[in-house]
This record gives sequence, structure tokens and C-alpha cells, in this order.
Amino acid sequence: MSAKGVLKGYLLPGLPHILLCPEKNQNWMQVRKAFDRVREEIQTSGADILIIYSTYWPSILGHQIQADPSPEWVHVDEQFHDLGSIPYKFKMDATFAEVLKQKSTERGLHARTINYQGFPIDTGSVVALKLLNPNNKIPAVIVSSNIYSDRAETIVFGKAMADAIEETGKKAVILVISSLSNRLFTKEFNYAEDKIHSLKDQEWNDKFLELLSEGRLEDCSQLSRQFHREARIKKVTNFKPFWWLAAVMGQSNAYSGEVYAYAPLLGTGAAVAGLTPGVEKASDLEYDEENVEKYSGDRHVLDISTSIPKPTQDMPEMGPEYE
Repeated sequence: MSAKGVLKGYLLPGLPHILLCPEKNQNWMQVRKAFDRVREEIQTSGADILIIYSTYWPSILGHQIQADPSPEWVHVDEQFHDLGSIPYKFKMDATFAEVLKQKSTERGLHARTINYQGFPIDTGSVVALKLLNPNNKIPAVIVSSNIYSDRAETIVFGKAMADAIEETGKKAVILVISSLSNRLFTKEFNYAEDKIHSLKDQEWNDKFLELLSEGRLEDCSQLSRQFHREARIKKVTNFKPFWWLAAVMGQSNAYSGEVYAYAPLLGTGAAVAGLTPGVEKASDLEYDEENVEKYSGDRHVLDISTSIPKPTQDMPEMGPEYE
């Protein structure tokens, strides 16, 4: 079943080119037009809140939640400062942020709210809010992506978000800011000749686009570890956006899906895709990983000192053939 109160979920790219210079590549312009379609859907959806999980906001200790009611600053992307400045003033739901912090703590997570002038909101969130909510019609909340959290912790954080949505009675649209494959070209090249970094990356992107178009969110979640090994730079612990999104929306394939646009963006896979709850077409598929409710730490399942049981009268000591 899908989470109560979630109207729609979207996957969106976060590099600043879509906002600042989409005209430099015809495929980038198609992605920009897809943002325009998503904006129209959001503005007519009846949503009370936009919830953003941005892989462009890394956190080290626990999970951070933007709680400044009206953050205002001038953003310059740390990698692409040559593209120029992005002034912004956003509207955040500080009350919801506090509820989310409480729900996260109740599920065993370390979480804190962020509220001070000049806190650097990440590029992905800035791009999304500037393009999808330009008049601040709908208040937002932004959460970080902990670079060390693995599947269990990420799923529990998603469930804490679902708890907060249900307790506040909000009608929410979920925005996940992430590329698919994430290998960037590191040498200067002609923007008009952009392409996916490798054929292997393209093939894995195609697989995930197929799953998304069929509304198979939990299948994307179950394949996330493999996708990370095959199509992404290993700078964080696994590929977690679909773990989190499935935990918030409901861990199933019961969605209708649509891919609005897909294009290479400096070698990465930039996809705009949407998932709408309520379609039971694939709900009978099986999943091979547990459904975690509360975070109690890593299990260290590969630690030989804890993973091999001690011998008992009914179970003789293991010999070399088991090593």
C-alpha cells in the first residue's frame, strides 16, 4: 500500500545547467521542458507541502532537516561557478520539520533541524524550487542524504517521513534530486555534443527508466546496490534515493509511472520521472530484503566473529570445508 497523504513522487536531476543554460544543448532543453510539465502538475495537485530529498546535500552525522521558515541567499554552485549566481528566497514549513525530527528520533535515528541565516542550501534543491515552485506557493522541507547510511537506516528515515506526513495530515509531493548514472566528464568539451559517459552506464540507465515507466518503484529499490556498483562513482555508501522514496511512498510496485525526459548531462544520466500511487499491476512480485521499522545500528553480517554460530551438541563444529 502507498503511504497516506502522498500524491506523487518525482525523480529529478540537480545540476545547475537545467536552470541556467538549458539552451546550450537541445536535449537539456527537453529536460527543462519536462520540469515545466512537473511544475504544472504540482501547482494543480492540491499539495500542502513539497518534500525534497537531495543527494546534493550530504550529511555526515545523522540526518539534517531544513527548518528556516524563509531562507534567503545567493547561491553559486561549487563546481560550476562560471555559470553565475542564483539568488533565492524560499518558504519552508518549519513546523513540519520539527515533527519530522521527532518521528526520526522515535525510530532510533539521529536527526537535527537547521535554522540559521546563510546556511548553504544545495544546488539540487535550489534548482528544483526555482523551477517547480517559483512563487513559493507551496511550503517545502529539505532533508539531507547521509553519505554513510546504508539500506536499513535510509529506509527507516523514509518511514519517519511517512510518519510525519500522516501525523500532520499534509498532502505531499515528494521530490528526489539525483542523477541516475553519475560519472561526469572531467575535461572540457562541446556542450552540444554531450553524451552518457559509457555504454554500460547507458544500459543501466535504460533498465531503471524501464522500471520507472512501469511504476516499479520497489524493483528500483531492490536493484539499487547493483546499480551503484555498475553505473556510479563510489563516493557514498550505495545508491539510496529509491530506498528512501519507496519507504516514504510505500514499498511496492503499485504505481503508474512516466518518464518525462531523459538526457545526458555532462556525462551523467539526467531523468525526469513521475510515480503516482494506486495502480496494483505489479503488487504480487516478491522482494528479497527485509522491511525495517526501527534503526538499531548496522548488523555487521559479514563479521566472521559474529556471523558464525558457536557449535552445539546438535551442530558439530564447522570444518575447513565451510570456510
